[in-house]
Amino acid sequence: MNLQDLVGSYAIEGRNQDENQHITYKGILNLELDKTNRIVAKWFINNEQIQTGKGFFKDNILVINFKYQGEDRKTYKGVAVYRCITKDVIDGFWSEKDGNPLYLGTEYGMRLKSAELHT
Repeated sequence: MNLQDLVGSYAIEGRNQDENQHITYKGILNLELDKTNRIVAKWFINNEQIQTGKGFFKDNILVINFKYQGEDRKTYKGVAVYRCITKDVIDGFWSEKDGNPLYLGTEYGMRLKSAELHT
């Protein structure tokens, strides 16, 4: 798999960085490349929150440093790490700087086909 194979949109679901073991959010993750071939990521979580990030890819591992503005207007930062199982399936975990250090968040994504994006 190469970097260009990852470009596209993914339906994601995950759980937050806490003791809850159930799915706590769903959304869309868009992956693009910038002019230096770095990953540019944009998440749209629960139809309300936007998160952005930049990252890199090697040996089927995708690492993205992300940030977003919370409801308290504070900027939160973290890192997400995904195993790219196929070009259509990603499985990962994430941690925020200010999150609970006892837990990792998790996230699973499946590529959306172009017809699914317009329905």
